[in-house]
Amino acid sequence: MEITEEDRERYHRQILYPLFGEKGQKRLKNAHALVAGVGGLGSPVAMYLTTGGVGRITLVDSDRVSLSNLNRQLLHFEGDVNAEKVESAREKLVLMNSSVQVYPVKGKITPEACEVLLKEVDVVVDCLDNMSSRYTLNEACYKMRIPLIHGGVYGMMGQLTTILPGQTPCLECIFPKESEKKVTIPVFGPTAGFIASLQALETLKLLAGMGKLLTGRMLYFNGEVMEYALIDFQRREDCPVCGRDRKKT
Repeated sequence: MEITEEDRERYHRQILYPLFGEKGQKRLKNAHALVAGVGGLGSPVAMYLTTGGVGRITLVDSDRVSLSNLNRQLLHFEGDVNAEKVESAREKLVLMNSSVQVYPVKGKITPEACEVLLKEVDVVVDCLDNMSSRYTLNEACYKMRIPLIHGGVYGMMGQLTTILPGQTPCLECIFPKESEKKVTIPVFGPTAGFIASLQALETLKLLAGMGKLLTGRMLYFNGEVMEYALIDFQRREDCPVCGRDRKKT
């Protein structure tokens, strides 16, 4: 699809950026992003991808809106309590940008589901709230060679990295799999919004083919003391997801 005059007006302020331009906007218009989880991270991510002009966005979540979600999950309002999150989110997104196709999928992240969900997807944004689903998504993205933008939050702290299968450490390289206890973690809304904004920016950069991505590095943010850190990571030869592939190369 080509850029229209309406596109030029709507996205004028980002098209002005020299490294982006109409070429970058056209790439966004023809891209397909999957947002896994439509909560504290997924809400702002989906909003920025929608308003930024990503042509197709798939939303995946199995939960319904609860009152305790509303301090950080910006796509859900008081009247949405008990509604399916993907439908609640879609209703708001199409009002923000009717030219974007939004596909709501109510369901969990499983290996079987990923085989269908990830077809024809250009990038996956990890906005999940549990490591078990993240490991499943990581393995599926690695298998299908789809970039994965990971974000996570805890209280006033957050983290972010961009994973390019076969080129960078995968998620299990960085976080070796271990048994997970199901706990409710503390989250401040601005922390989720901050990390989500960076996830959205990384996604737009990746789809537009511009800038330096946060690959092979994890950005850590501590909002309690306003400190940032960048940590380099290497691929692990013993990683059960990508280690065997590395040995072949």
